[in-house]
Amino acid sequence: MIPCHKKEFGWTLEEDSTMQSVDKETAITLASPFPYVLATTVNAEGKPNAIGLAWWTFVSLAPPMAAISVGHGRYSHECLERCGEFVLCFPSAELARPAWTAGRASGRTFDKFGQGGFVAVPSKQVKPPIIEGSTAAFECKVVNTVEAGDHTVFIGEVVETHGSPDKVVHLYSVHYTKLVAIGSDGTVIFDLKYE
Repeated sequence: MIPCHKKEFGWTLEEDSTMQSVDKETAITLASPFPYVLATTVNAEGKPNAIGLAWWTFVSLAPPMAAISVGHGRYSHECLERCGEFVLCFPSAELARPAWTAGRASGRTFDKFGQGGFVAVPSKQVKPPIIEGSTAAFECKVVNTVEAGDHTVFIGEVVETHGSPDKVVHLYSVHYTKLVAIGSDGTVIFDLKYE
């Protein structure tokens, strides 16, 4: 490792009066919004479920891969372990109400498709469905998992991609307390009705 001395680079360390120590919840809220996705999977009987997530990312281009972080106690965690597949759906602004419910209710006791208002569209290469009305969807097969504290990171290889060019505005989460919509065309909607 090469030692780094600030004087060599012409900068000095000054205290930033705007930054202060904050708790992790405040820091996550300040870093918001995060793109809000719905990951669909199926249970042992093949019944679909969806979980609302802000903790996801693309992790590879070749081969294409995406990762989602799911809490150990979540029903979707159980489904993912059994199924080994998921579809990463980017919900459009029109899906705000069922998307909000998907992030707040458990699939153990609430049918997010039957009761929640999602319409399932068959996927091409995996068992979990695509959610109709999504701006984009990525069919994934789990290729690895990583234990990360109280969550498991499921890494999936993207085996099929879908998009709705007429739906460019998708949802973002402000630390699971509020949804807003931002579009790839620059559209921004802050007053979504979802509760």
